[in-house]
Amino acid sequence: MNVQLDIAPLYTGEMSFTRPVVVSGPCSAESEEQVLETCRRLAKYKVDILRAGIWKPRTRPNCFEGIGSVGLKWLKQAGKETGLPVCVEVANVKHVYESLRMGIDILWIGARTTVNPFAVQEIADALRGVDIPVMVKNPVNPDLALWMGALERLNQAGITKLAGIHRGFSTYGKSKYRNNPQWEIPIELKRRIPDLPIICDPSHICGRRDILQDVAQKAMDLNFDGLMIESHINPSKALSDAKQQVVPERCGEIINSLVLRDQSKDDAVLLNTLEDLRTEIDQVDNEIIEIMGKRMKIAQEIGRVKKENGIQILQPTRWDHIIQHRSEQGEKHGLTGQFMTEVYNSIHTESIRHQTKVMNKVEEKPKVV
Repeated sequence: MNVQLDIAPLYTGEMSFTRPVVVSGPCSAESEEQVLETCRRLAKYKVDILRAGIWKPRTRPNCFEGIGSVGLKWLKQAGKETGLPVCVEVANVKHVYESLRMGIDILWIGARTTVNPFAVQEIADALRGVDIPVMVKNPVNPDLALWMGALERLNQAGITKLAGIHRGFSTYGKSKYRNNPQWEIPIELKRRIPDLPIICDPSHICGRRDILQDVAQKAMDLNFDGLMIESHINPSKALSDAKQQVVPERCGEIINSLVLRDQSKDDAVLLNTLEDLRTEIDQVDNEIIEIMGKRMKIAQEIGRVKKENGIQILQPTRWDHIIQHRSEQGEKHGLTGQFMTEVYNSIHTESIRHQTKVMNKVEEKPKVV
């Protein structure tokens, strides 16, 4: 179901940029010198908007939680010197009022705030009647409805210049990412709200400098509208998120290395080739669906046998065997183990649903005439 939002262009007039829109600056404003020097050096590259964390919502106490309102003056001065608009994160009404009073150009709502509808509503109410762009980061957990809900609350308060920021999602367990990108979620958001610009935050997805460029490029390949990259004049000494920040020059290298591909072309031969290949995919998909249907019928029969013999549905040893061997089989065909595990977890869930239905079916006793 698509969501109808009243969305105006995020950047108009003096703030009119071409794709990709690049937002960059330090994770946290730490000192006037650090903010100004970082922003001056970033201005030499294709950076469209300057950012800095003023108030930092940290996971645990006793960490650097931001310099506070004084940092707004430093960021505003950086914008004045470079001629670039500036943006900050706001997490409550006080932050909103302080930012508006200082003339901050753009606001964003962070992942920890997006997850709280009460907080988002208070911010939306505080912005009622204010014509300012607002960007909304995805919630910490992979909940598309929460992300959309935050955008709707702001829109209902009269905010039309909206954008989403994809910063990945928290997961339990080891991963090469700090926050799992789960690209399918922002893609679905774009499908439901086609006019909504989406900016990728590879810094928070990666949590490390060495894979920033790869994630930034993938965002461009998926037709994201921009990037938010954290930069610091001395990343190793940063007071927050030191591992994911880059020096301004490296930020410039990442931007300059991006390959921007066309979404589509009016080339008849190319379009015919793509159409032929898509037809092949449709045929394969039909075969996959038919095979899945056959698999579930077998699962139902397995459920019947288990029921007749008093055997429980879940068989962990069998399931471990399937996951291991299907992953190995998939890798031989160029499919990652992670992909195969995710696919078979979904298949397993559906199989259990079918078996449970058979197990819990009450057999009607024949009537005695």
